[in-house]
Amino acid sequence: MRTKSYIPYLQVAPLAFVFGAFLVVPILTIIVVSFWDYDFARIIPDFVLTNYQELLSSPVTLRTYLNTLRYAAIVWAVTLVIGFTVAYFLAFHVRSDTWQTACFLICTVPFLTSNIIRMISWIPFLGRNGLLNSALLGAGIVNEPLEFLLFSDFAVILAFVHLYTLFMIVPIFNSMMRIDRSLIEAAYDAGASGLQVLVNIIIPLCKPGIAIGSIFVVTLVMGDFITVRFMSGGQSASVGLMMSNAISLMQYPAAAANAVILLALVLLMVGAMMRIVDIRQEL
Repeated sequence: MRTKSYIPYLQVAPLAFVFGAFLVVPILTIIVVSFWDYDFARIIPDFVLTNYQELLSSPVTLRTYLNTLRYAAIVWAVTLVIGFTVAYFLAFHVRSDTWQTACFLICTVPFLTSNIIRMISWIPFLGRNGLLNSALLGAGIVNEPLEFLLFSDFAVILAFVHLYTLFMIVPIFNSMMRIDRSLIEAAYDAGASGLQVLVNIIIPLCKPGIAIGSIFVVTLVMGDFITVRFMSGGQSASVGLMMSNAISLMQYPAAAANAVILLALVLLMVGAMMRIVDIRQEL
C-alpha cells in the first residue's frame, strides 16, 4: 500500500522537474537579480530597491508602458475582428473538411518563415518608393508618397496583426466547431434573425476561444521588441525594447526589474480575462 501511494508522485515527477527547471527557476532568478546593484562594468550581488524606484518614478517608463498597452489594445481589437470573421467563415460557410484544411494551410503558410523575414517583407511594400506608394501615385489617388506607411505606429500595428492574427483564429474556430448546430437550427425555426443568432448563441459560446486568443495576442504583443524596433525605425518604444536596450548596456538588474513589473502586469491582465471567462471548458 505504501508503494502504491508513491506512484502518482512518480508519475508527475518528470513534468514537475521540467516545470521547475524551465519556468520556476528562471523566474526566481530574474526576481533575485532585479534586486541586485550594478555599475557601468559589473553586476553587484546585493539587495537594493533602486531598480524598482527608478522604473516606477520615471515618466519615460510610464509613457513606454502606456504605449505598449496601446499597441496591445489596438492589435487585440483588430485581430479579434479578423480572427472572428475568418473563423466564422471557415466554421459555418466552408462545409468540406478538405477545404477547411486547405484554408488553414493557407493561413499557416507565412509561419513557415521566421517573424523577422515576415516583418522585413513589409518594408519594400510600405516604403516611400515601395509598391503601395507607387501604385497610389500611378493611379493618381495621391500626389505625393504617404510617409506614415512605414517607420510609424501604423507599420508596427500592421506587422503585429500580420504576425499574431492566427493565434486568434485557431481558438475561436475550435470553439465554433464545438457549437451544436441544432441550437442554431432551433433558433432559426423560432424566428431568430442571423444577427440574433450571432449575438445570442455564437458569440456567447465562443467566449472561451476568444479569451484564449486574447491571452495569446496580448502576451505576445506585450513582450515583443523586435517588431517595434524594425517597423518603427526607432521612433517608438515598448517595454520589451526598453529591456533589450538595458541588456545591451549590461544593465541586467534594471532589465530584470522591468521584466518582473511586466510579468506582474501581464498576469493581472490574464487573471482578469480568466475571471470574466472560464477557459477551462475550452481546454
